[in-house]
Amino acid sequence: MHVYAPHLLHAPPKPHCHAAALRFTVAASAAAPSAAARRAVIVGGGLAGLAAATHLTSLSVPFTLVEASDRLGGRVATDVIDGYRLDRGFQIFLTAYPECRRLLDFPALRLRPFYPGALVFTGAGEPFYLLSDPFRLPLRSLSAVFSPVGTLADKVLVGLTRLRAAATPDDAILSAPEMTTATHLQQLGFSPSIVERFLRPFLAGIFFDPALDTSSRLFELVFKRLALGDNALPEDGIGAIASQLADRLPAGSVRLNSRAAAIDGSGVTLDTGETIPGDLGVIVAVEQPEAEKLLPQLSIPEKPKKPERSTVCLYFSTDRALVQDPILLLNGSGKGIVNNMFFATNVAPSYAPPGKVLVSVSLVGSFADREDADLADEVVRELGGWFGAGEVASWTHLRTYRIGFAQPDQTPPTTPAGRDPRVGDSLYVCGDHWCSATFDGALVSGRRAAEALAKDRGLST
Repeated sequence: MHVYAPHLLHAPPKPHCHAAALRFTVAASAAAPSAAARRAVIVGGGLAGLAAATHLTSLSVPFTLVEASDRLGGRVATDVIDGYRLDRGFQIFLTAYPECRRLLDFPALRLRPFYPGALVFTGAGEPFYLLSDPFRLPLRSLSAVFSPVGTLADKVLVGLTRLRAAATPDDAILSAPEMTTATHLQQLGFSPSIVERFLRPFLAGIFFDPALDTSSRLFELVFKRLALGDNALPEDGIGAIASQLADRLPAGSVRLNSRAAAIDGSGVTLDTGETIPGDLGVIVAVEQPEAEKLLPQLSIPEKPKKPERSTVCLYFSTDRALVQDPILLLNGSGKGIVNNMFFATNVAPSYAPPGKVLVSVSLVGSFADREDADLADEVVRELGGWFGAGEVASWTHLRTYRIGFAQPDQTPPTTPAGRDPRVGDSLYVCGDHWCSATFDGALVSGRRAAEALAKDRGLST
């Protein structure tokens, strides 16, 4: 099976000059006479914490970042095992994220694009149906006009929705009337066929929410990014995004294996009993469940607690890709446990040793009642129905990642534009739960927390 995929990343955006400024201010802050006297503390080294640290560095504000684990990056991480690059969970980078464009050096990430569309599995014995971006590949989109994945009106509506989203300012999207994505898709006029066979598995892979209870505002925001940019993977894995930010931080500013047990505006107490003073303030940048443990005032009592959005990602090694192009495959059959899968080495050959193919399979949910080996066997049996049992029998299971908390609750009502980071005297919060549940939301919230701290202390210019 072969789908032509042109090179999609035309002229990647140049890194913002801010990156160069950061490197300059690292040296400047190290020499500042007040650096040893008064510092801020950042709790958590995921994307939000790294963004906050990056901006404090650019403002020459000294800080200590404490991270509970033995590495930075939080959920944005890649393990290198026997030459395979295994991202911790299914994650795709959208090149149209504006904060990412401002903060990251795109050329250094060596982004590798996906085909602008998807192959949809509708049932055993049926062909895979190709859905392509009608504006990037109009001729290839014609082949999908009469496919059973949606009606002709659906295909036209996808194009119109794409045009509208691309032309709508972010402020208008974030202030629009809010409802669930499922209700929004129905009001837009999409048929059950295209929702069940394409939109539901596609969006479930992004939001880990097969019920499509996610806010319509977040759907529109992500749909806009999909329309304006490419889906891609960094050549060195999704963890390269966090590594790029971490490499900019001043030497000695990070403490790993340091878990916060208590926090107030004056500092952070670790689980060892040690207290780290935060004379300039404390920025809490951990994921939502941990943030609410450390700062109970963050809980919203009037909003019922939803089950955590969990995902399981399984990796397999094989010698041959059963699809030859960098394209996402969606389960549009309504049966089975697989939500989506792709041959990662078709996107970035660096994800596996030479001559090997890496297969990434994503499930939505925790599947806590199944052992890893049993779950891997079930996935292989199911994909045997997609490709033929003989084609997948030789796959070798490499690793299973269970991400218990994959995303914060994004059901209405939400504030995807972000909330004020100030939650107490000298106390600030950031993270994707404090903004939109996207890479960009985490980075924006980290910047806003750093800017608020610097402004409150009279340290911003």
